[in-house]
Amino acid sequence: MVLYKILLVDRVNLLLLNSDTLPPTGAIDQLVEILRAQPDVAVVGPRLVDLHGTLEISFGSMISPFAELWQKCLVRGHARRVPLLGQLAERRARTERFVDWVSGACLLVRRADADAVGGLDERFFLYTEDVDFCASIRALGRHVLFTPEVEVVHRRGRSGRHAQAATAVAYRRSHLAFYRKHHPRWHRVLRAYLRVRGLLPPDN
Repeated sequence: MVLYKILLVDRVNLLLLNSDTLPPTGAIDQLVEILRAQPDVAVVGPRLVDLHGTLEISFGSMISPFAELWQKCLVRGHARRVPLLGQLAERRARTERFVDWVSGACLLVRRADADAVGGLDERFFLYTEDVDFCASIRALGRHVLFTPEVEVVHRRGRSGRHAQAATAVAYRRSHLAFYRKHHPRWHRVLRAYLRVRGLLPPDN
């Protein structure tokens, strides 16, 4: 199971880092410099790649049913090397941009902003906590930035490989909690859908 490390980089910045993430030498210093140069930015996330250098789509729009559908199409299209989707994913990941969220696999945040939102919401375990965290920070009028100037290796999935059933349950619980908090009307639809498919986690 993936565990987060929350590291105090300096007196003003915190680093959220997955246990299966490998930042190269100097990468975190680069993120600090990018954050320092843009006072209106509270969070910055790097370009993530796997051990073979293949892009991981690690930023996007706020989770909603339609945004999730598009994100899944983009991720699967890129993974299967569908020409138009793969090219779009690569082009988007070559441009520095303001986004709704960046992956918590490697996320640098100003400590003052993290404190202002109370840190990570403990209702989300393993999934969607980074999207919720970025949403809370954006609600303060602050920005979240994706930068391709820094590249970090993410050995995605290795930590949860030996506990796939537990990982799937944790994902669904977090997904339900996210929709309950941010999209209560859709939460009922999602819950009914999971129940019909026999995938509703216990106590939900």
